[in-house]
Amino acid sequence: MTDIDNATRTAVTGDADLVAVLHNARAAQPDWARTPAAGRAAVLHDVAAALREHADELAETLEAETGRPAISGREGVLAGAGTLDQYAELGPVHRGRTLQGSWEATDFMIPQPRGVVVALTPWNDPVAIACGLLGAALVTGNTVVHKPSERSPRTGARLGELFGDRFPEAVVQTVAGDGRVGAALAEAPGIDVIAHVGATATGRAIAAAAARTGAKVLLENGGNDPLLIDADVDPVWAAEQAATGAFANAGQICVSVERIYVHRDIAERFVPALCDQARRWNLDPQPLVDPRLRDTVHAQVSEAVERGAKALVGGVVPEGPGSTYPATVLTDCLPGMRVLREETFGPVAPVRVVSDFATGLAEACDDEYGLAATVLTGSMEHAQQAWRALPVGTVKVNSVFGGAPGGAAQPRGRSGTGYGYGPELLDEMTTTKVVHLEAAPPRR
Repeated sequence: MTDIDNATRTAVTGDADLVAVLHNARAAQPDWARTPAAGRAAVLHDVAAALREHADELAETLEAETGRPAISGREGVLAGAGTLDQYAELGPVHRGRTLQGSWEATDFMIPQPRGVVVALTPWNDPVAIACGLLGAALVTGNTVVHKPSERSPRTGARLGELFGDRFPEAVVQTVAGDGRVGAALAEAPGIDVIAHVGATATGRAIAAAAARTGAKVLLENGGNDPLLIDADVDPVWAAEQAATGAFANAGQICVSVERIYVHRDIAERFVPALCDQARRWNLDPQPLVDPRLRDTVHAQVSEAVERGAKALVGGVVPEGPGSTYPATVLTDCLPGMRVLREETFGPVAPVRVVSDFATGLAEACDDEYGLAATVLTGSMEHAQQAWRALPVGTVKVNSVFGGAPGGAAQPRGRSGTGYGYGPELLDEMTTTKVVHLEAAPPRR
């Protein structure tokens, strides 16, 4: 560790250190791969137990760094622990296949670790997301170099300690720094997998670097998730769902509601109800991670208002220090506005009133992102039409959040590529070898 980030006083990993870290990861990988799968799983269980023991500490550190309330951060830590336990159970039974060949031979397909995995994780849910990527990579026999976000460096460093104290030396290593360190890792030769959760522009730069090195890339990047509201639902309930989706964690969730399409038959009741919800959220506002993000959010809101949108609630930067931005409701939004075309990542609910369900579905589908979408409807026909048509990895019907454990989706378009969760992530972290094994030839 050579340089110091003055904003956080966190040591930043220098170029020479990165070379050593990657060399050590490569050297440690064969022995870790030879460790029995049950042994690898046992270490993950140990880390999961440690996360539960230190959940309050991690949540308080995250709150100090990002403003995310400790009670919510603690839920993220516990979710991460649950994910590690899940992969500890799935890893030893990860799939293999036998093939029907000749009587004299045995044929089978076996998954093997890819080698060295670089994991680049974000600040908004740093423990839960890291545990998914690290858990799947480690239990399948890979070594991992993890760079947490520079916006939550102390949370990432403490998580790294809890992992590193329980794994053999160099099996999992944590490095620190901003995008320059991430770029250096993405461009380094000898990396087998780069897994990135974060901004779309960064993901595309990583994909370009990996095209030169040959590394496999897993990307979960930005989303512009639509909420489609049908004419037959209770507008007050729909407003509660919309507010939760748009304002929870100040809109800083990968699958936050980013744009709302509401049927004109209930719009006159839905919009006031949504405004009431926004005012309730503003009684206890949550800060954005930093003023830089707040400036980005407000720029999109201001541009929309300049082009004719109306800010019925919020839309004004609060006076005084901090990075809080109010829950904001925008109406009269037009399709070309950035607030509808780009990920806002803040507590903003832009509303489009549509003439019918088909029009709303068409506009919801017309987007370059493809992470997730939500549909509120009492019509099974409309629900079927929507989940089949929406070009996204995850569709939620009648609930903006939720889902059974183990669901694995592939984002589309600008939102990324590859499985990021569930048992299928184990497939992404391994490569398959076919073996044809015949009896030994006759001896002389």
